[in-house]
Amino acid sequence: MTDVARVRQPGRPLRRAVIVMAAMLLAGCQTVLPRGATEPGRRPPPVQQPNQVEQGIPTDTARHRVALLVPLSGPNAGVGQSLANATQMALLDSNNQRIRITTYDTNLGAAAAAQRAIAEGNRLILGPLLGDDVRAVTPIAHRAAVPVVAFSNDASAAGQGAYLMGYAPTQSIARVVDYAKAQGITSFAGLVPNGTYGERASTAFLRSVESAGGQVVSLQTYQRVPGSITAAITRMGKDSPYQAILIADSANTASAAVPVIRRVGTSSAHVLGTELWNSESSMANKPSLNGAWFASVSNGLYRQYAAKYRARFGAAPFRLSSLGYDAVLLTIRISADWTVGTPFPERRLSDSGGFAGIDGAFRFGKDGVAERALEVQEIRGGTAVTVSPAPRGFE
Repeated sequence: MTDVARVRQPGRPLRRAVIVMAAMLLAGCQTVLPRGATEPGRRPPPVQQPNQVEQGIPTDTARHRVALLVPLSGPNAGVGQSLANATQMALLDSNNQRIRITTYDTNLGAAAAAQRAIAEGNRLILGPLLGDDVRAVTPIAHRAAVPVVAFSNDASAAGQGAYLMGYAPTQSIARVVDYAKAQGITSFAGLVPNGTYGERASTAFLRSVESAGGQVVSLQTYQRVPGSITAAITRMGKDSPYQAILIADSANTASAAVPVIRRVGTSSAHVLGTELWNSESSMANKPSLNGAWFASVSNGLYRQYAAKYRARFGAAPFRLSSLGYDAVLLTIRISADWTVGTPFPERRLSDSGGFAGIDGAFRFGKDGVAERALEVQEIRGGTAVTVSPAPRGFE
């Protein structure tokens, strides 16, 4: 088995793990991924005993059973299928034969999917995607002592054995604010949408600026309806001048807002974005965002992954699909200390040195939310250029 997601040890930085993983990514090993819940040619399961799986589901004695809970139907089916494809790629690329992943459709009911997955003998759950689904799954999994490694970034859904791999806006905002402060910026303004994301972005922004020793001179909210953000910018223009303005929304929204800011706000203000920008492929081609900064996970290894994904599946992956790939790398790394048929060693998820994957170094904090090593990018001449590289690991 290829050691593809190495935990940092003293004297062994995470950079080596990333290099090993990149080599694996390009190798293209050809191992068949176990699929579904039955396999032709296998002996029927023995008579039910405690801790065995339900009738009709084969008992694995050489492989770990892992459930993938994602939407395979409904409005989020595209993202869910991309995550499922990514987990398949990770098993193929790593030539791993000790992990068996069975996929369950959360669009038919996340709680029901979790109950079925646990009844069928899975000892670890990867997913779900949505925060509400994580909240539905966690109590069920917690009672069965099955950890959940979810793809949501809703920090309120973490805990009780649920760990979140999603890209947290709080970390992205803190990183770009720190970078701006290092460039001599001390006065900030913010535009945030109403709603849960905006509330969390506002809190993170205020705390980050205070921590950096700066000052927020204006913070305006808006509805996602025509004219609302223009009205917010107009109100902002009545406040004190600012050197930088955070637009906590998509790159499309930001690109439409910037011309208004230049006209009625502070014309020379530097524009700051969030992790949302990294999921928009056309972001760098928006002239109004030229010179803007935003913080996100690195795209270096992701570009290689995306090329392999397109070659294998005939379509571009969703940006979030790398979470599925990295969740499998994490599972493979921990499986070295996981005896088949025993509970997943949840304590290993809290390894302080963290893990490495396509999206760089990450580790789970005490709150169960993934802390990520982020880089700062600048939109420059139709492309995004790294101006502050991500740390190689954690102290």
